[in-house]
Amino acid sequence: MNQKQFKRMKNDDGFIAALDQSGGSTPKALKAYGIDENQYKNDKEMFDLVQDMRSRIITSKSFTSKHILAAILFKNTMERQIDGLYTGDYLWNKKGIVPILKVDNGLADKEDDVQMMKPMPDLDNLLQKAKERNIFGTKMRSVIHEANPSGIKKIVDQQFEIGKRIIDAGFVPIIEPEVNIHSKTKKEAEKILISEIEKHLDKLEKDEFIMLKVTIPTVAGAYSSLMKNPKVLRIVALSGGYSREEADELLVKNPNLIASFSRALLSDLSVHQTQEEFDDVLLKTIKEIYSASIEK
Repeated sequence: MNQKQFKRMKNDDGFIAALDQSGGSTPKALKAYGIDENQYKNDKEMFDLVQDMRSRIITSKSFTSKHILAAILFKNTMERQIDGLYTGDYLWNKKGIVPILKVDNGLADKEDDVQMMKPMPDLDNLLQKAKERNIFGTKMRSVIHEANPSGIKKIVDQQFEIGKRIIDAGFVPIIEPEVNIHSKTKKEAEKILISEIEKHLDKLEKDEFIMLKVTIPTVAGAYSSLMKNPKVLRIVALSGGYSREEADELLVKNPNLIASFSRALLSDLSVHQTQEEFDDVLLKTIKEIYSASIEK
């Protein structure tokens, strides 16, 4: 493990840029950026276009380690290059931004009011590639829809079971049990979730670390107790369907909870903007998210 990256993730100010749109969410991300589906014919062309978008963001003079701690990448992005460097190396060597890889294969169908992760038969091979590409950590997402104790337990069990494999491979996993912001039992679900996470943290060795990516809680500061656990490197928040303004407003109420936004980070960017316009809009957005992450 890169100790400079570890210390940066643990101690430095900033937030995580989530640039990990996968095959299923890529058309939506491209459309929001101003590229309709009739502008590409197949997956290769689609991924080429989204790589152009991500490269434009990453190489922008506004995208710097002053505000950005880390960036989460899709595996296709990890294997591509920017200015002759693999994306992870470009992020760290040129920008001082920690590279993280999305490793899940999407969500299974809803059962027991949750959606667990689909099987990951190629995880070991993916982690080996991630090691070759100098990736620091991973991220994997599941979703909780209602406060079903049995379902939430299954979600957390699966996340930590796979998380332990990732730790053993030399990475810090981001465990992301998202709670649906439209859940009628969101507050209760978060209480159950925290309890289940605590049980698993107790089983980790003192030199085993995780990060958590959570929905901004209904009760401000609900995750503060987990932040004090020495095995939790950082807790970050997804925007989860809130607008950037709503997410920033809620984030400010939660001490030491930092952003890991995707759509809320990219929503004002357009393929039709000049580079100067693009850089200005991106910087304004980054500063807003950064402020909400550190000004408590």
